[in-house]
Amino acid sequence: MNWIILIIAGLFEVAFASCLGKAKETSGTEMYLWYTGFLITMTISMVLLIKATQTLPMGTAYAVWTGIGAVGTALMGIFFFKDPVSFWRIFFIITLIGSVVGLKAVSHS
Repeated sequence: MNWIILIIAGLFEVAFASCLGKAKETSGTEMYLWYTGFLITMTISMVLLIKATQTLPMGTAYAVWTGIGAVGTALMGIFFFKDPVSFWRIFFIITLIGSVVGLKAVSHS
């Protein structure tokens, strides 16, 4: 169950990074709404990470959480924020996914 909580926490990390990207593109009230979304999703992500680390090894949980956030944020950047796409960018995203899966596979929890 805590692996599911950790995955959800990682998805909320993607959400809070995306809110920062949207806040950068807007101004006025809309910008503040995106910053509010950032604060809410960041809080949810952190609370879920804390919950997951109660039974999962801290190093593994943190690495998986940041890996999910990094891959998800990179993909959000490519698909929604027009970040550049190159062979090496995709290659390293794939190696990051492999690393996250590998950490899960060798974890004893």
